[in-house]
Amino acid sequence: MLDGFFPLPWWGYLMVALILTHLTIVSVTVFLHRAQAHRSVTLHPFAAHPMRFWLWLTTGMVTKEWVAIHRKHHAFCDIQQDPHSPQVRGINQVLWQGVELYRGALSDPELLERYGKGTPNDWVERNLYSRFPCLGISLLLVIDILCFGAIGLTIWAVQMLWIPFWAAGVINGLGHWVGYRNFETDDASRNLIPVGLLIGGEEMHNNHHAAPMSARLSCRWFEFDIGWFYIRCLELLGLARVRRSSLIQKQPLDPSAALNRLQLLRLYGRQVLLPTLKLEYRQHGPASRRLLKRARWLLLREKHRLTAAQRSSVDSSLSMSQRLATVYEFQRRLREIWSLPERSGERLGRALHEWCEDARRTGVAALEEFAERLMQVSPPQRAQQRM
Repeated sequence: MLDGFFPLPWWGYLMVALILTHLTIVSVTVFLHRAQAHRSVTLHPFAAHPMRFWLWLTTGMVTKEWVAIHRKHHAFCDIQQDPHSPQVRGINQVLWQGVELYRGALSDPELLERYGKGTPNDWVERNLYSRFPCLGISLLLVIDILCFGAIGLTIWAVQMLWIPFWAAGVINGLGHWVGYRNFETDDASRNLIPVGLLIGGEEMHNNHHAAPMSARLSCRWFEFDIGWFYIRCLELLGLARVRRSSLIQKQPLDPSAALNRLQLLRLYGRQVLLPTLKLEYRQHGPASRRLLKRARWLLLREKHRLTAAQRSSVDSSLSMSQRLATVYEFQRRLREIWSLPERSGERLGRALHEWCEDARRTGVAALEEFAERLMQVSPPQRAQQRM
């Protein structure tokens, strides 16, 4: 019995640990995150109940508590009330003490009532999962030892550490600290890497904060979200129904996406600002080219988020070209449209129309073409109807 009922070579135990922890990650991202916290996908009981049981067995997390904390994170992202922001609490605390931050968040007496609505409340949830959260992980310890012997204790320890480190630490910590950004969201979210395998697609955290209600977390051709792959498989089997999956429209401009702020700004950057920057790059000498190259991605970011040195680099680049300065100014104006006080659908549509009219008179070809396409898919009367 020292080797348990299923003795394996060393690589076999490694594969078992990876498979078991991956099942846990899948349950977290598909059931807890996308289905429960954001309601972007509806799972059939035949899919939802096994995930609930597996999470009780491998993490001891209570669905209502996890959902409430995550929803509060979105409501107060990267400000003082955020339960686990590295921008507020420091990266080391969030990365290594994420579980303690979760427990601390539960001390708020209004948390569950305000942010935990709509989570499962059936008999098994009330009398087993929520009432005895530690029973599941204790049962898992016994199962691991019986199946794999002494090495089962190590496998169990890996399972216990997997979610606290990768979910509570890496996603909540590094996901708001390092990486690349597809969207200039109001928080500090980042995409860690473009291939979401290890953490179920949650690696693309900036994409998620740009469109929290999307069941799909990838948006660019080189990004892969394995969580979305599993959801599509469940959908094909009739075990899931996707409520929303469109993170970003990949076509140049689409009527259904024309008034989405983050989508529109991303398209503006790709179709106006970067092409203009490339044009200027070809027309300047080596010294100016180095400056323009350094400022390339800085020009896409909101200026108040830049350091003093970065702002200086942007200003130097803009001083080299009136054309580049023009498209940068229209990018700023486009952002400000969504900051209008007491904005309504009518006022937003009218402001966007005025922006297009001004852009069409700039003499900058890329900007004029963008404004023309935007006018075609989103005239004022259609803009008002969609708001």
